[in-house]
Parts: sequence; C-alpha cells; structure tokens
Amino acid sequence: MARTYLLECAAGSFYAGSTIDLERRLTEHDLGLGSRHTRPLRRRPVRLAWCHRFERIDEAFAFEKQIQGWSRAKRLALIEGRFDDLPQLASRPQRS
Repeated sequence: MARTYLLECAAGSFYAGSTIDLERRLTEHDLGLGSRHTRPLRRRPVRLAWCHRFERIDEAFAFEKQIQGWSRAKRLALIEGRFDDLPQLASRPQRS
C-alpha cells in the first residue's frame, strides 16, 4: 500500500513525500537519511502530520507532487481536515 504524507519539521516547515513503507521512511527522515529538506539537524525531529493511502505508488507520487506546490495555508487545511477550504485556498489573489 502506497502513501503520501506530510511531515512537520522541528523548525515548523512542512515536507511532502510518498512511500510504500511509511515506518521506514519516517525513521530515515528522523535520522537525517531522508530527503535533503529533513537532513539539517534544525529540522529534526519530524512529526507525521498527515497521510493518505493509495493503491499504487504512482498515484501517491502524483499527489505528493501536487501538494508540493501548495501554500502553507492549504497544507494546514488538509492536515486539519478542512477540505471545504481547499478550493478557496487554491485561488490566487486578484491583482489591482
């Protein structure tokens, strides 16, 4: 079973990833062996903030890439389960 996940880093940033072995991947991130984003000591420890299961890894990877383009506010809405807010947070502010 594949998963897309969001980590909250010690410094307050978020990291989006995907994997077929969530426990192993979380351990790698916590040890500084994961992505470049979670390697610096100031970003560890990490905390699993959200995850979702997918049948296939390509689906999980595609959703990871989508989340990577989201704002912090939109990621927080996803973590907090405020799904009705997601479309509004996708819109860009109107320029004058």
